[in-house]
Amino acid sequence: MSANIEIRTIIGNRNINTVSDTPVTDPASGVKGLEGSNAFVCQRSKLVRYTFTALVYDEVRVECNDTKTSALKKSSRYRSRSLSASSTDSYSSGTTLCHNLLVQEVALKRMTYHLERKCKKNSSGTSDFCVRNIGQHAFGRREIDIAEQGCTHINAQTAVLIETLAALGASLRWAACNIYSTQNEVAAALAEAGYSIFAWRGETEEDFWWCIDKCVNAENWQPNMILDDGGDATHLMLKKYPAMFKLIKGIVEESVTGVHRLYQLSKGGKLTVPAMNVNDSVTKTKYDNLYSCRESIIDSLKRSTDVMFGGKQVVICGYGEVGKGCSQALKGFGCVVYVTEIDPICALQASMDGYRVVKLNEVIRNVDIVITATGNKNVVTREHMDKMKNGCIVCNMGHSNTEIDINGLRTPDLTWEKVRSQVDHVIWPDGKRIILLAEGRLVNLSCSSLPSFVVSITSATQALALIELFNAPVGRYKSDVYLLPKKMDEYVASLHLPTFDAHLTELTDEQAKYMGLNKAGPFKPNYY
Repeated sequence: MSANIEIRTIIGNRNINTVSDTPVTDPASGVKGLEGSNAFVCQRSKLVRYTFTALVYDEVRVECNDTKTSALKKSSRYRSRSLSASSTDSYSSGTTLCHNLLVQEVALKRMTYHLERKCKKNSSGTSDFCVRNIGQHAFGRREIDIAEQGCTHINAQTAVLIETLAALGASLRWAACNIYSTQNEVAAALAEAGYSIFAWRGETEEDFWWCIDKCVNAENWQPNMILDDGGDATHLMLKKYPAMFKLIKGIVEESVTGVHRLYQLSKGGKLTVPAMNVNDSVTKTKYDNLYSCRESIIDSLKRSTDVMFGGKQVVICGYGEVGKGCSQALKGFGCVVYVTEIDPICALQASMDGYRVVKLNEVIRNVDIVITATGNKNVVTREHMDKMKNGCIVCNMGHSNTEIDINGLRTPDLTWEKVRSQVDHVIWPDGKRIILLAEGRLVNLSCSSLPSFVVSITSATQALALIELFNAPVGRYKSDVYLLPKKMDEYVASLHLPTFDAHLTELTDEQAKYMGLNKAGPFKPNYY
């Protein structure tokens, strides 16, 4: 089965908090009128137990019809022939160049025609979506229903988030932020239910940006909120639709890559709307990044390679929360774990946790598995991969596909051999091969799934962040990047405690006064 998705959503004009007649109090500000928290529970009978407590996140695999995909591929092939002809024929001229440009334009128009006119309709007659096979909707709906109960690791968590936001009054258009993370049957179920979904597993780069553009730019549609993962929707809207971007009320970003891009925009004075950094919220960092990755890295490697972990030498690049989770899991399975780090604080943590901190070049010839978890670029270079032993497994747990130098492997001297879905052998001239997973993209989203319960915590945090930005009075948030108020972090955590039958101890008045705390929290400072 396909892996859990990272998601991106654009939320439209409908009020996000008009679902319930019962006013709900904002846990951070005490202001009534937010439909956010309890509305997740009271509005959906199936989510009574697991909405926030299992607001399960699934990857939305929204897939486009085969007609669209074939049209894209056909036009791409045709364009490449035209260009090669114009560059090699001895009689090439300005006329030939003009002809080739016209051919490309016609091909693009044909592609657009296929996309706009030949996408299938759902049972209600709606066609504002693009998925691989709408006929899979019944199977996808079953997975979503199971995910709503929070009892399995079915990859339908994002679908639950989509339907919950819609139940709260949001109008949504959705695209995947990872070309391999879409679950086709779930996408079909969402499209059948009338949601505007644009994604499918195995998108090309051209498909990827087309889907985001379809989410952003639609007739009679003006988005006012962005839920992003990686910053691509924000980037496209800012560059291509600046007037539309100015009307956005807030951005909620989940990934370290997307947050980095937001801080760059803010530093350059280009961020004109408030943004919420969910990635560094406690309920994302302490749970999703650590516990989710601790389980999903093992699942990913087992499903894709059937590797035996005992005695294997593993190097993990980065010892943030993701790196910590991966290190703990692999050490527990009997691996010898090395860690690379640039930060002396994280390096000291790794050393005191029992790992040897090294430079990558010191161990690259001997390790069996290389895992990146830094959020940076070119962490593993072609030079490193030239030194790897035969059969070394290389994969990425950071957000984007920049950590491993994939372009450095796409050279004439190397041969790519697809072994199975998301598994490639890259073969050197001497016969040595490395095993590359998911082409350097997120391995736990491409080769496995994520624990639904842990992703539920992140989903609840994202939903509260959207509600907070949408309902915040003018002036509370400037055009900058913010963390979710600590009170809301604690609220999300408290919603998930009943699953473990956990009971919180309450401070006495005397204890609260001694600690200088409110008995109801928050209990941690904002920098925690």
